[in-house]
Amino acid sequence: MKMKDLDKKALVPGDAVVARRAILSAQCRERGLPESIPEDVPYLNYDYEDVVGSCCENVIGYMPIPLGLAGQLILDGHEFVLPMATTEGALIASVARGCKAINASGGATTALTADAITRAPCLWFPSLSQASEAKVWLESTAAKTVISGEFKRCSKHCTLINITVTIVGNLIYPRFVATTGDAMGMNMISKCVQRAILAMKHHGFDGLQLVALSGNMCSDKKATAVNWIEGRGKSVIAQCRVSSVVVEEVLKTNIAQLVALNTAKNYVGSAVAGALGGFNAHASNIVSAIFLATGQDIAQNVESSQCITTMEQVDNELVISVTMPSVVVGTVGGGTQLKPQASMLKLLGVQGASMKNPGQNSQQLARIVVGAVLAGELSLCSALASDDLVQSHMQLNRKEQA
Repeated sequence: MKMKDLDKKALVPGDAVVARRAILSAQCRERGLPESIPEDVPYLNYDYEDVVGSCCENVIGYMPIPLGLAGQLILDGHEFVLPMATTEGALIASVARGCKAINASGGATTALTADAITRAPCLWFPSLSQASEAKVWLESTAAKTVISGEFKRCSKHCTLINITVTIVGNLIYPRFVATTGDAMGMNMISKCVQRAILAMKHHGFDGLQLVALSGNMCSDKKATAVNWIEGRGKSVIAQCRVSSVVVEEVLKTNIAQLVALNTAKNYVGSAVAGALGGFNAHASNIVSAIFLATGQDIAQNVESSQCITTMEQVDNELVISVTMPSVVVGTVGGGTQLKPQASMLKLLGVQGASMKNPGQNSQQLARIVVGAVLAGELSLCSALASDDLVQSHMQLNRKEQA
């Protein structure tokens, strides 16, 4: 029997896990590898009912990642403890220091400027003229009315916002933009886009051929200019005004040094590196750690980490902001249903769907992620300005071996 078929035969999902581990041990023995390899991967005391058919195939156990807490962080007048799953020593300590500086300055504020997921199929037409006609129609009010109706019939949670079309020869890439409540929404919008394509065929474009449901203009799990400029998921800005006293006493540097470092590193350095949305110190560190802790799609860290960090001195304060146009998160579906990850969403007060204001929980999660990035940027840039980075890592990331 093949590994993939074990779940169908097992009385409970855990039985299939045990069987696969036995098969893996035998395979290791045949290949001259230690049979004990599977023993280092835990499998007991885990609810595989939530995993099979939803999150993972051919399951042999689970991979523990250390989970820590940073904060509390005062954000928009509320306090949040930040759950972070990471194997990078000093990361959580650094974010915690950033939180301390922000809190001592009265907290940070956020602004959510957009909330919509995207899907952009690639469609082929027999001629350039037909492709051009399709572009004109898709961007018309009439098309939006037709396709909005298809979206509504497909899902009560998926609402079409806009369609923009890019044409290349006989190919078009319509980028459908829609809200999806508290779900991250990729499965939802994908189903709706399939219906939209059928509707196009019924409205005079029967010659079109679907090349790919995702034509990479979405653009999912890639660092692209379209996401950086147009946004994807939640577009959020977080800002804090930090007094010179806090900068000197908590962060061990001064405002002038921080502003100069930010310009040289995050602006000029990123520019000469050819960065695309990478005008920051380590936004991806914080995004990845919170994504892992809260059951997000970790691969969407790519676009979600696009960030520009700005710093300026106003009077005797440091004004620091992080602007992140493509934070792709959800609080229902996928890995958010796993109990450990769901518990961290509960800790943040955003678990599940908001019945009162659909979309509110996922929006709040995005604000928290961006607020945490603000803390991380403030602390790391300060460590670089004061030349404490290496010393901190040696203290927190280099445990002596017995």
